[in-house]
Amino acid sequence: MNTNETPLLQVKNLRVEFPTRRGTLLALDDISFDIAAGEILGVVGESGAGKSLTGAAIIGLLEPPGRVAAGEIRLDGRRIDNLPYEEMRKVRGRQIGAIFQDPLTSLNPLYTVGRQLVETILTHLPMSPAQARQRAIQLLKDTGIPAAEQRIDHYPHQFSGGMRQRVVIALALAAEPKLIVADEPTTALDVSIQAQIIALLKRLCKEKGAAVMLVTHDMGVIAETCDRVAVMYAGRIVEIGPVQDVIHAPAHPYTVGLMGSIPSMDEDRDRLTQIDGAMPRLTAIPKGCAFNPRCPQAFDRCRIERPELMDAGRTRAACWLHSPQERRAA
Repeated sequence: MNTNETPLLQVKNLRVEFPTRRGTLLALDDISFDIAAGEILGVVGESGAGKSLTGAAIIGLLEPPGRVAAGEIRLDGRRIDNLPYEEMRKVRGRQIGAIFQDPLTSLNPLYTVGRQLVETILTHLPMSPAQARQRAIQLLKDTGIPAAEQRIDHYPHQFSGGMRQRVVIALALAAEPKLIVADEPTTALDVSIQAQIIALLKRLCKEKGAAVMLVTHDMGVIAETCDRVAVMYAGRIVEIGPVQDVIHAPAHPYTVGLMGSIPSMDEDRDRLTQIDGAMPRLTAIPKGCAFNPRCPQAFDRCRIERPELMDAGRTRAACWLHSPQERRAA
């Protein structure tokens, strides 16, 4: 990434809260990251870490009563987290494409996929209906749908799960967005289709210079697809850095545990490493580092003081093991 360029997406000190009768739950706590044009950032962590919530905040689709309570989100230098609903809707269609895990939530079962694609294109791009239809056919071809000229007039139920997900990707790309937020886009698909969709996302970044935020819990997909990866735990980023460094030399004990739980093809192991315990509930996030009750390396400071991201070799980790005092003591 060229450090002189303004990143396409900038998320600064993002805080998302859910007011409840029993008090306010803090779901995302002071999250900051950016993504450059043409870059794929993976966001990984256990269920409940806040991955999907981060994506929803960026595309302006937080479920009420969830709200952005602090921080800011900028797309191409323009602040988008405080836009009125109608204004954000335009941004969402034109500049941000969203791919969700379940294609049926993104497709209207009553309309042909062609009608849905053409309407999206006409809403956002200056084209005639005939040009929009040609673009829709090309998008279906680009996403690997065979016989696109015929399939364009079919309904969502006439497509298999993998093909429906490709239609959703075509829909997300219809207006040539600058940013794509992909939330578990390959989870329900078999491995060969998964590989094709990953290849498609990579090609898009390369050819169109789009930025992609890829939310997943699958480290294999992250390793195959992403330039950098952010590891989330209990509503915070605990480690962020180049994907190869995070995978092969993780700096946060939680990341170490995540990587240890992946089976390796070239190692013969009877058992995989497991992280004891479970992610804390939002109502019971421990003091200090949220991971401390599960951490094999926790010491007193971890139980009292919450660490911010700090330099840890080639990545940045929110872990007191990397504080200058600890390094000196070591």
